Amino acid sequence: MTTINIMVVEDESIVAKDLQNRLKKFGYAVPVVAASGEEAILRASESHLDLVLMDIRLKGAIDGIEAARQIHHRFQLPIIYLTAYADDDTLARAKQTQPYGYILKPFKERELNTTIEITLARHRLERQLQEREQWLSTVLRSIADAVITIDTTGLITFMNPVAESLTGWQQAQALGKPAIAVFQTEDEATQSILQQPSSSFFDASVGMKTAVETSLRCSDGQIPIEYSITPLQNDQHLVMGAVLVFRDRTEQLKAKAAIRQQAEQARLVAELQKLNQLKDDFLSTVSHELRTPMSNMKMALQMLTIATNAERQQRYLEILKAECAREIDLINDLLDLQRLEAASYPTFLVEAINLQDWFSSLIEPFRSRLQEHQQVIKIDLPENFPPLITDRASLERMLVELLNNACKYTPAGGQIILKAEQVTSTSPPFESVPLTCLIIQNQAEIPPTELLRIFDKFYRVPHADPWKQGGTGLGLALVKRLVEQLQGTIQVESSHGWTVFTMQLPPLNLVTNPES
Repeated sequence: MTTINIMVVEDESIVAKDLQNRLKKFGYAVPVVAASGEEAILRASESHLDLVLMDIRLKGAIDGIEAARQIHHRFQLPIIYLTAYADDDTLARAKQTQPYGYILKPFKERELNTTIEITLARHRLERQLQEREQWLSTVLRSIADAVITIDTTGLITFMNPVAESLTGWQQAQALGKPAIAVFQTEDEATQSILQQPSSSFFDASVGMKTAVETSLRCSDGQIPIEYSITPLQNDQHLVMGAVLVFRDRTEQLKAKAAIRQQAEQARLVAELQKLNQLKDDFLSTVSHELRTPMSNMKMALQMLTIATNAERQQRYLEILKAECAREIDLINDLLDLQRLEAASYPTFLVEAINLQDWFSSLIEPFRSRLQEHQQVIKIDLPENFPPLITDRASLERMLVELLNNACKYTPAGGQIILKAEQVTSTSPPFESVPLTCLIIQNQAEIPPTELLRIFDKFYRVPHADPWKQGGTGLGLALVKRLVEQLQGTIQVESSHGWTVFTMQLPPLNLVTNPES
């Protein structure tokens, strides 16, 4: 057990000796007995003491109250006054030194012992509290986040160095100031909480306020921060104030911006690589498609020079005509597709088309071809179908390409169906607008793996052309681009022996003038 050292300050030697004996009887050590205030201060600085018993009236320049004040201030030792004086003035002066006890002579041994034990216990608790406060203060000053504590009246009780740096206020200046004067943000809810700390926020049931991102006003402008406010409660769950924790998000935002920039650069690089690959593939394909007819024409010309009879000459002339037409079609399709892709603001000739009459004239050029291949075409159009308001040239080009494909890939005896119906749009920007749905079906099935590439430039479904008619491979790409320019959609499905192309077109007057 640790021995408790007590200093007795008493100018009456007999009284001092009596006190010393009684304290030893209680089990305390009395290493120092001082007869004056000056001696008491000196001996307190030289000795390891736990408690001071101080008489108020002492010989010398200073009395016991002044000596107690200096000893408590310099050495944080607990003081118990042991005196015969209890007048109001003496008591008032003694209170200012924050004594732990005040015993009047003559005293009882039990009273003295009890007061000493209570004083020592209280002093231990206070030292533990001071140590914890010092530890907490050190932690709060060391952490990277800014910390401000406020009481229930909204006044600041603590600021750590990070908070000083971000707000521009020193703790010495901010202590006792309203929190709203120091912590000013763009978040009005926070300012209201700090201005009215008696609001429901400080109710124990509220708990921690989630992190909020805002800007902190300071002398240099504004700093992006993230903060949270947490109520401080005592053992009885009564709110004693709040702790405000916040951090500077400048570097975090810079890092996020850098990451976004890197991701965007990576995306652009990937897109450029993809575009470069597409360009190389396109040029390679175009080169092949353009050279093939030219090579055939060159070969036909060479054979013409050595042909010895009219039959062979006619055969090579037919080859020349066919390859020349193929080359012209390819060049025209390429130019048309380039024009469509480059047109940011396409021009349309808007007119109302009566589909009942127009469908009949549209399929007329295909009649001989259909008869030759023993194919059957049907038109499915409801009576009194409303006119389609669109660009006639674009619509004709789309339907001709789709019908041409249907004829090309439908075997002998197969059917081709041209159908129209009205549907109501559920997608922006044409919600609740009646759309014209044009459907072309033919009896031929495309494998699912090939459907994914059906609208790619120069793509042809392999081994699917029973009539060996060929083509530029740009027809469906042109159709898709024309539909998109008319703000419509096109889909293709193929199953159970049928392939179905479905186009949905809005009225062109709404496309060119959405507010009408």
